[in-house]
Amino acid sequence: MEMEFHRSYSTSSSSSSSHHNNKQLYSLSSQRSLASIPSLNHHQSSSATYHHCLATLKGHTSSYISSLTLAGKFLYTGSSNREIRSWNHTTAASSAAGASAVTAGKGAVKSLVVQSDKLFSAHQDYKIRVWKITTNVNDGEDEDDAWGAEVKYTRVATLPTLGDRACKVLNPKNHVQIRRHKKCTWVHHVDTVSALALSRDHALLYSVSWDRSIKIWRTTDFTCVESVNNAHDDAINAVAVSRDGHVYTGSADKKIKIWRNNQNRNENEKKGIRHCLVGTLEKHKSGINALALSVDGSVLYSGACDRSILVWEKRREGEGEGEGIMVVVGALRGHTKSILCLAVVGDLVCSGSADKSIRVWRGVRGGGGGGGEYECLAVLEGHMGPVKCLAAVEDKGNDSASEACFLVYSGGLDCDVKLIKINVRELI
Repeated sequence: MEMEFHRSYSTSSSSSSSHHNNKQLYSLSSQRSLASIPSLNHHQSSSATYHHCLATLKGHTSSYISSLTLAGKFLYTGSSNREIRSWNHTTAASSAAGASAVTAGKGAVKSLVVQSDKLFSAHQDYKIRVWKITTNVNDGEDEDDAWGAEVKYTRVATLPTLGDRACKVLNPKNHVQIRRHKKCTWVHHVDTVSALALSRDHALLYSVSWDRSIKIWRTTDFTCVESVNNAHDDAINAVAVSRDGHVYTGSADKKIKIWRNNQNRNENEKKGIRHCLVGTLEKHKSGINALALSVDGSVLYSGACDRSILVWEKRREGEGEGEGIMVVVGALRGHTKSILCLAVVGDLVCSGSADKSIRVWRGVRGGGGGGGEYECLAVLEGHMGPVKCLAAVEDKGNDSASEACFLVYSGGLDCDVKLIKINVRELI
């Protein structure tokens, strides 16, 4: 497949002539109204933000971008026509980055996560595929500098594995009802696998599906160790795992549920139950599409079809019952259509929407939003279709002590992947 690479250098500031780019300061309001206050004067803002599109990566020419993730020196993208491609993201801004591709399954690649030299991909055909990834570079060329390095994919497993299915199929207790006249073993997803997430130690892989179930897999032997069936009342669209082991799932049923790995499981192990429900968050007015956690796991962001991003903070010690459970502190509003994706990098929160724009937010105090006020640092426009997926990373090449630089990758229904550099300069 022919690959195109386009670069633009149009630089704009967050206070450009477009009224959408006006920097705003939002105070997160009470739980009852969950409304954001009007924008304040620009001089009250603590930073100046500049952004420009470094590149538009065109490899998925006939299908939209359905997922992407960053791992090491590479960006991995999945498309609606079952294709996975890789790009060297460290050199994309300076040369026509090479890309490698593989196709598998049927339908869209819905989610991608990387663990060491393994890539896990979630698919619309109800399967999870595991790939060993190796990088081929020319003799004498450093992988870090090889913009044309080829990534080779070797499929090592499809989940559930044949062995996993075989050992479950003979015991009737392992069969669950999935339709009126159909049963299958509990290790199977029976609808689109919509999202994946790894535990902090990478020992477990969590998958969620439109079949309303959560499944937990060991990454060492790819065995399904647990399934939470009927975890929600509708399709599950998002999953996020915190450092303390809490698992958050967001669903079309408008709810976020919090699950915890039950450490005292002598009795529960007999029932095959390890993860237990510890909380349900209900404030969205429509289906939830995206979840993201702050770096320390103390703040949860949720995006939904109601056009809002709700901000949830963890209860602190001494605040009564429910320690560790999230409570809503307010909403970030500005998008005019559904929130489709979220990404957190440093103290920034990036949101992608069906309105074709990306908004970049930052908590004014306490980093990560603990202070209850947020700045909308920038509105990034350029996609010709809804923004479906996001990934972001700090730009380590920045030498200015007064600036924080970030690289944001976005994939859209316009079949493009855009690389946008954001510079946040603190004002003195």
